[in-house]
Amino acid sequence: VQLVESGGGLVQRGGSLRLSCVTSGFSFSQYSMTWLRQAPGMGLGWVASIHSDTGAAYYTDSVKGRFTISRDNAKNTPYLQMNNLEPEDTAVYYCAKGSGYAPRGQGTQVTVSA
Repeated sequence: VQLVESGGGLVQRGGSLRLSCVTSGFSFSQYSMTWLRQAPGMGLGWVASIHSDTGAAYYTDSVKGRFTISRDNAKNTPYLQMNNLEPEDTAVYYCAKGSGYAPRGQGTQVTVSA
């Protein structure tokens, strides 16, 4: 199983980023996918998940209305569109197979300046 995130960077408050996660080594379309994040000095936290069959999406309260999780089963890739970013969103973002915390990729850094 391999998961490789990309799309992170440095943006100003109110900006947007779109994260991608190229996956391989498993039947992508059969699994839910999850985005996690770890802010400086904090533990790993759940951000959003998307169901494999229904495409139903779930979000932690702090990102509802700003972040959108999606997936392209033809490309074996989940995405996280992040709008109206806030400094509190600064973290390393990971994608994970399934609805848990592992396995996951190496992460991509998102930094939001005030």
